[in-house]
Formats: sequence, C-alpha cells, structure tokens
Amino acid sequence: MTPSDGPEDPYGSDGSPVPPRSPGSPVPPPPDSRLSVPPLPDSPLPDSRLPDSPLRPVVAGGAVRDRLRDLGLGVRLAVTGGRAGWARTALVALGVGLGVALLFAASSVPHLLDERAKRADARFAGTHARFAPADAPDRKVGRSETTLVLNDTTTEYRGDTVNGRLVRPDGARPPLPPGLSRLPGPGEITVSPALRALLDSPRGALLKERLDRRIVGTIGAAGLLDPGELYYYAGSDTLTEATGGWRTEGFGAPSLQEPADPLLMPLITMVCVVLLVPVIIFIATAVRFGGERRDRGLAALRLVGADIRMTRRIAAGEALFGAGLGLLTGLGLFLAARPLAGGVRLWGVSAFPADLVPGPALAGLIVVAVPVAAVLVTTVALRSVTIDPLGVVRESAAPRRRLWWRLLPPATGVGVLLWIGSVGDVGHEADPIPLALGATLLLGGLTTLLPWLVGAVVRGARRGPVSWQLATRRLQLDSGSAARAVSGITVAVAGAIALQMVFGGMHAEFVEITGRNPARADITVTADYGSAALTRRMAEDFRSTEGVTRVIATTQDYVVRPGAVSERIRPTTSLTIGDCATLRELAALPSCADGDTFVSHYAHDREQNDWIDRTARPGKPIDLNSSSMSEGSEPVLWTLPASTPTVTARKDQLGLGSEGILATPGALDPAMLPESSTGAALRLDPAVPDAEEYLRNAAARIDPTLRVTTFRVVERDRRYASLQSGLLVGGTATMALIAASLLIAQIEQLRERRRALAVLVALGTRRSTLAWSVLWQSAVPVVLGTALSVVGGLTLGTLMLDMLGKPLADGWVFLPFAGTGMAMVTLVTLVSMPPLWRMTRPDGLRAE
Repeated sequence: MTPSDGPEDPYGSDGSPVPPRSPGSPVPPPPDSRLSVPPLPDSPLPDSRLPDSPLRPVVAGGAVRDRLRDLGLGVRLAVTGGRAGWARTALVALGVGLGVALLFAASSVPHLLDERAKRADARFAGTHARFAPADAPDRKVGRSETTLVLNDTTTEYRGDTVNGRLVRPDGARPPLPPGLSRLPGPGEITVSPALRALLDSPRGALLKERLDRRIVGTIGAAGLLDPGELYYYAGSDTLTEATGGWRTEGFGAPSLQEPADPLLMPLITMVCVVLLVPVIIFIATAVRFGGERRDRGLAALRLVGADIRMTRRIAAGEALFGAGLGLLTGLGLFLAARPLAGGVRLWGVSAFPADLVPGPALAGLIVVAVPVAAVLVTTVALRSVTIDPLGVVRESAAPRRRLWWRLLPPATGVGVLLWIGSVGDVGHEADPIPLALGATLLLGGLTTLLPWLVGAVVRGARRGPVSWQLATRRLQLDSGSAARAVSGITVAVAGAIALQMVFGGMHAEFVEITGRNPARADITVTADYGSAALTRRMAEDFRSTEGVTRVIATTQDYVVRPGAVSERIRPTTSLTIGDCATLRELAALPSCADGDTFVSHYAHDREQNDWIDRTARPGKPIDLNSSSMSEGSEPVLWTLPASTPTVTARKDQLGLGSEGILATPGALDPAMLPESSTGAALRLDPAVPDAEEYLRNAAARIDPTLRVTTFRVVERDRRYASLQSGLLVGGTATMALIAASLLIAQIEQLRERRRALAVLVALGTRRSTLAWSVLWQSAVPVVLGTALSVVGGLTLGTLMLDMLGKPLADGWVFLPFAGTGMAMVTLVTLVSMPPLWRMTRPDGLRAE
C-alpha cells in the first residue's frame, strides 16, 4: 500500500489539526515525519537497529527519557556502524586518548615534585651550619655510638653530575641513610642502580678508576631523587671534622623551601599555558575526526524520520561514546607508558613510575571535562552543517567567514594582560589566574582567526599546476578542517616564541657572569682545610697528570689586625701562601725568593687599599686567627717583616684581585693558620680529550673530599635552569602530540577522499600530482598558521616583557620555531604517502 492509499493522520507533527485535502491532490510530505520507514539499501542503520516504535512527540515527563534514548542511539551507531563506523570511532578514541594521556601526565607533576622533595628531605643530614636554615642555631653534635661523620664528594663525569657522600661511623649503631640496609666500610661503596650500570659499561672505565672501591650494595628508591640519579655512599676510616667532614646524629629534616622569586611566577604560568592549551585544542580537533562520514549517516536518519534536534543528540551520543573510549584509551596509554618513565631521561630529568599519580581533583576534572567538551564541540560543529533527508549541504562553497567576532578573544586577552600591569615593581606579584586567562585567550584566539585567514587566501586562488588547483579547490570547499588540523601548531609555535622572548629578557636576572678567566685556568681543586703537605702533593701529582699543563697551588686564609675581643669590627685582609712561581701569577713582583713577603694592592681602588694597609703593616703584628674576635678563641700573632714591599695585584683565576698579604712558605708555615684552605688552579691541554677526567681521578687519589670545579663564564640559577628543562621536556611531548595530530588528520582526510582519489588515478592523473596536492593542502594552512603564530607570539612576548619590565633581547627569535612548522608538515606528508598510494589502487573504486 502506498502512502496515498492509507488513512491520513488528522494531526500534524506539532499536534495541530491538518486541513483536509481535496481528492486527487498530491500528498504533501510532513515537515517532521514520525513514520517508521524501512531503511534504504545503503543506509548505515540496519533493520535490527531501528527504533522499536515511531518517534513520539515530547510530552511532560518524557523529555529526559527521549533525550537519553537519542544519546543511546548515537552510542549504538558508534558501536554497530560497521567497519567505517569503527574506523571513525577508533580515530576519535586514539586522538582523544593521546591528549588525555598527556593531560594525565601533566596532572601528575605536582605529586611527582612533592615525592621528589620528600626523598630529598629524607636524606638531609645533620645540624651543620652549611645545611641548616639561616635562622637556625648551629648546634654542635657530640661523638657517640649513634653518630656519623660524612662529607659530600660530588664529582662530574663527561658532563653528568655524580653525587656522593663519604661516611665514617663513630660507633656500632650509626644512623642509616634512606635506601641503605648498612653503611659501606673502608674501601667499600654502595651505588645507585644507574651508577652501577655506568660503572659496568665501557663508557664508565675512567669513573670506575676514580671510584676504585668494592661495590657492596645498591641504594633503594627511598634514597634517590629519580631512578636515573648517579649517587653513591663510600666508606672511610680517615674522615674527620678537621679534614672537612661534619658529624650528624640522623637523617631527615623538614622541607627547606626557598623563597619564591616573583619573576618566576609569570614564567611558570606561561609554561603551563603554552604546554596545555595545544593539548586541549588537539582533543577538540580529535573529536571531529570522521565528521563527513558521520554527517552522511545522520542524513539517512533524517530520511527515516529523525528531526534536526534528534540528529544533533544522536551525534552528541556518538561523540560521547568516542570521548569515553578516548578516556579509557588515554588511561591505558598513560598506564602503559608509566613503567617506562624511569628508563627515559630527558635533560637530566626522569621519574619513578610510582610518582606518576594524577591528583584526584585534576584527574576528576579531566574525566568530566573531556566528554562535556566533546559534546559541545560536536553540537557547535553541526550548527554550520545542513543535514537534510537527501544529503548533507557541505560540498558547496563555504560561506564567507566574519572577522569581527574572531578578533574578540585575542583582543580580550591583550586587554587582560595590559590590565595586570607591571610585576617588576617591588611588592607587586603577578596573580596567575588573570595571567593564565589573558595568555589563553590570546593564544586560543589564534585558532579562530586561522580558518578565516586560510579561507581569505585560497578564495582567489584560480591558476597554477594541477596539483595546486586540486589542493586549493579542496581548501575552498572545506578550509575549516585543514585549519583545525594545524591549529595546535599555531598555538604551540606562538607560545614557544613568546616564552623564548621572555626567557631572553629575563636571562640577566637568573644568569650570573662569574668574571672567571678561563684563559688563565680551566679548573680549580679546593679543600676545606689548609696543609703545606697537601699543597705540595697537589702541585706534584697534578703536574704529572696527563693533560695538565700548568698548576698554581696555594694555601689561603683571612687575617685581622690584633685587638680586644670586645672590638667587633677590625680591619681584615686575605693571606696567600705559595711559592714564587705561584705568587708571580697573582701579582707583579719585582723579584722573589723563598722567605719573601709582599703587600698586594688593587690598581685603582684607594679606599680598599687603605683598608688593606690598616691590617698589613710592615713591622707590625698580625692576628692569623680571624676567629679571635669571638669569645674563647685565642689570637695567633705573626709579625709582617718590615722590608715587605707593596706590589700591584693581578686578576687571579677566579676573576678576583689577589689583594692582601702574599707570603712564601719560607716566611710563614701554613700550619700556623687555624682556618686556612688549600687550593690549586690548573690549565688543561685541549688536545687531550679526557684531560678533565684524568685530573678528577688524580684529585680522588689525593683526597676524595677535594672539590673539583670547572670554570664557567656564566652560571645559571638552579630554579631558572629547572624551569627551562621542564619547558624542553614538556615542549618535546607537546610537539610530538601535534605531529601525531597532523598525521591522524591527514590520514582521516585521505580516507574520506579515497574514492575520489581512486577515480582521479583511473582517469589518468599521476600519483605524483596527487602527492604534490597533498603537500600543498598541508603546506598552505601550516604556512599561514606559522605566520599567524609569529604575530601572536611576538605580541604575547612583548606584552610579557613589558609586564616584567625587561628589554627585548632578540627580535629574530621566531626563526627557529617557524622552521619547526615547515619541517613538521614535510615529515607528515612523507609519512602519509604510503596510505595515499594504497588508497589510489583500482580496488578503491568498489562501492556497496
């Protein structure tokens, strides 16, 4: 029976009466048919998946049930849509899963840092003033059965820092550091797993010579900051407080928090925004993978009776299922990658798998926000698509996009950043919330501008080779998908440019020019105690070490003018003891012989020279014990010879003037100095590759407590350096995610066009032409996105520098980041060539 033969429904879809029609007149189609019509042969909805009953009008009490039923139908379509439906769902789940895995990793950072700080506090040792807070009393620990003498013996090996401690127990029950079951004895060493692996490898041969002890154990995780840390405890039977050690009665201390620098807060906020905003954009893009095929399925549903609102709810249900599956995929990827965290060490940073635990609040926010965002993105996307029962109106030219509302987000972000004002003023700290809001609006606003920019550029592209015309025509039909695919690159590059500008402007705040002169010495070796025998041995052993070309060994201390104990401020100057060859490196001497003394002045500092002359008075006594100003400390007097001449100081190896008193060993025995220290400055032969390692091995043989320091012209603040390392680690992960986004989007677009591509090849189009068209189709949005990111990054960076009151260090900082986008699109295009070749085979013409 045809529809015209059956009884007419006296009521319309909205419940209003329908006027009777005259005999013979055609039956008008209802505006929103509720009839259960059998599916067409190519409908994606099989008979067994149709609703069980005609779609009923929404009545009181049934609205929620009907909406849930529509969402459930969308889930059923995602599950039972055949191979194409599963492919689309898999793409969405994989894209969302990658983003969710990175978000879970980011939400684990607070817990990771907290656990790392707890382990650092747990191995804190003692009450020595060197490690105690500034306001804590320096309590002397007495020797007992439960005390321990230790000293830090940190060294470096081929660019890696190897931390360690020399330990000597005072009794039978010494305190144990965390991670150790017993202390190593003399000639023994307990090492971390990473250090053991290095010592057992051929690469660690020279370090094994330096740590020439028997390995008796492995440090547990409780005693290490991360699994890749190079750390050890070595036993000693000669370490004393007189030779630089300190006594402790236990390990562990309350966390010693350094005061936060107000200039670091904007940097930390910016790093978080730059790393996380591209991830969020990527997730929003992944939800729309396979949108064209989904819309054609919704058109089939319109044909069997679904209205516009119902199709949107069905699409939301399908997106909800994909997002939920993406959450599970992301959790699975996070849990699968978590055990590998300890084996990955980027820029000196790694983590124990147990430390990678997302915070409950952040994890809950991710679990809720991702599905909600998926539904919102899908609903908003469908508003720009007309889905009719006979097809989807998408293949015609896209309407011209309006610019005015796209300028609102970045303009608002600029306004918020200008409203914050300067944070460089004293007492004015930046609030991270408006700072993050302004930066997010500015960076996120670039994603709304990019589709308009791509559409405006390709609208007038009419001429060129066939590959160019194929690419531009595709972009003219659907520039939004291409722009969405590269929006993550746009935001990431803009944020990287801004951060690099800020780091360049703040460089001087956290990087110190040491003033050291590597032309005179490459490295120094110092001890915490003074000894003439040590000075002689250092000079002899270092001169015979391979790769060492010059050695300057001295004993130094501070001396004061004699006076009463109640005199709290007395003239003070330095005293340096060395042979004549050494003293000639420190000052311009007219002549020198063992037993001579000199008073060294600055070349152009009359005020400082006057202060030196108040202490260094030829023919007058000098107090060699600078601690004699304290109660209970006796002075040690020595008379400066009356014939002592005055000489001009040179810049020493540390970049400081060697002012004060210079003496040869024949004039003053270093043993008379109560608190002196011994040190040596050395030059290395650059032609010997491992000269520094040979020197460190020689220093370890002389005394394991000797500190070897390589000269650096600049030194970076530790927190500033850590922030830069964190940016590098996070930026690497973000760029890898964006590359995966581009590749998935590229393959998804090729799948959507596989039949058209196969037809073109069948009609004689060269595959190389199609390959070039794919390259142009990816390159145009990337080039335009890169240009937009340069403008946005320079704008954000300028605003941040103005906020911090810092100058622009380099105006061409964007060049490396602009090249990153070009390299990425080339790589993605090359990787997408094998799928393109496979999709253009003749079997791509088959259709069901």
